[in-house]
Amino acid sequence: MKLEFPGLDANGGPCYIGTGCFHQRDALCGKKYDETCKVDWKRLNRREVEENATVLEETCKVLASCSFEQNTQWGNEMGLKYGCPAEDIITGLSIQCRGWKSIYLNPEREISFLGIAPTSLLTMLVQHKRWAEGHFQIFLSRYCSLLYGHNRIPLKLQLAYCAGNLWAANSLPTLYYVVVPCFCLLKDIPLFPKVSSLWVLPFAYVAIAHRAYSLGEFLWCGGTFQAWCNDQRMWLFKRTTSYFFALCDTILKLLGYSNPTFVITAKVADEDVSRRYEQELMEFGDSSPMFVVLASLAMLNLFSGFGAINKLVFNADHSEVSDRFGLQILLCFLLVALNWPVYNAVFFRKDNGGMPAPVTYKSITFALLVSTVDIST
Repeated sequence: MKLEFPGLDANGGPCYIGTGCFHQRDALCGKKYDETCKVDWKRLNRREVEENATVLEETCKVLASCSFEQNTQWGNEMGLKYGCPAEDIITGLSIQCRGWKSIYLNPEREISFLGIAPTSLLTMLVQHKRWAEGHFQIFLSRYCSLLYGHNRIPLKLQLAYCAGNLWAANSLPTLYYVVVPCFCLLKDIPLFPKVSSLWVLPFAYVAIAHRAYSLGEFLWCGGTFQAWCNDQRMWLFKRTTSYFFALCDTILKLLGYSNPTFVITAKVADEDVSRRYEQELMEFGDSSPMFVVLASLAMLNLFSGFGAINKLVFNADHSEVSDRFGLQILLCFLLVALNWPVYNAVFFRKDNGGMPAPVTYKSITFALLVSTVDIST
C-alpha cells in the first residue's frame, strides 16, 4: 500500500479497492467530469433545505430496501458495476475513464471505514482467489484497461491496472519454477547453466537483485526481515493455490463448464483459531483442495531436497554435482525453507490446526507418483 498507491497516484490516480475510499456523488452516479462539476462547498453547506419528514422517511425506506435497483439501469450506468467479483476495480476504472481524478491520501491518524483482514490461511487464500478471479475476468472482458481505457486514461495507468489483472496468469510461471526444477533434479536433468559458467551470472543477477529490492522496499516501509520472509512465503502460497484456482475457474466459466459464485470472506474465527493466530501459527485444519495442492508441492520439494542431499553426500564427484545442479539445489532448498509451516503441520503438529490426515495422504501419494514418473527416452 505504502509503495503501490503513491506509484499509482503519480501515474494517473490510484484505483478503487473497496475500502478506505470516498467518492463524490456525481462521480459515483455516472456523470462525466466537466467544469460544471466543480462545487462551491461553502455556498452549498449554507443552503437550507426544508423537506417534509414523512417524505424523507419514506425515501429512506426505499433506499434501505435496495428495491430502487430492480428493473433499472442502476449498476450499469450508476453506482457500482455488478456482475464481477472485483466490482470495485471496474467501478473505479469507469469513473476514471469518465474524466474524474483519484488522489491518494494516507493521513498519519488512522481513519475509519477500513476492512478487516482474515486471520486464517484458508480464508485468506479464498479471498485472494476471488480477487484474482475478478481481476482476470476484467482483463478478458470489455473492461480490460488496455481497451476500455484507451484514449481515456494514461497508458501508464492502463499498464498499472494490468499488474493486478494478471495475478491469475502469473500462477503458471510460479508453478513452473516450483515443480519443474525440483522434478528435473530428481531425474538428473540440469536446467540452469553450470555454476562455473559465465552464463550463470544473468540468472544470479536477476534473482539476487529482485529479492534484494523486495527486501529493501519491505524494510523501508517499516517491516522486519522475519516479516519479509513470511511475506515471501505467503506470496508463494497465493500464487500456487489462489491464483491458480482463479485461473482455472475463469477458463472453465468462459467455456461454459462452471458458474463461480461470490464467496463472502469470513471475518469471525473461533477461540482456538484466534489463539493460534495470536501464537503466529498457520491454520491448516481443513480438507480444502487448496491445501492438497499446497501440501503436494511441498512434498515434491522435500523429496527433491532429499535427492539433492543424496547426490551431494554419496556421489564420488561432489564438485561436479555442485557445478551442474548448483542453482537447482539452491532453489530446492529455498522452497523447502518457505514450506516449513506445511511440514510442521503435516508431521509435527497435534492440535486442530495441523494438516488433516486425508490431505496428508493425498499429498504424499501424489508427490511420490510424480517423483517416480519415468521421462527417459
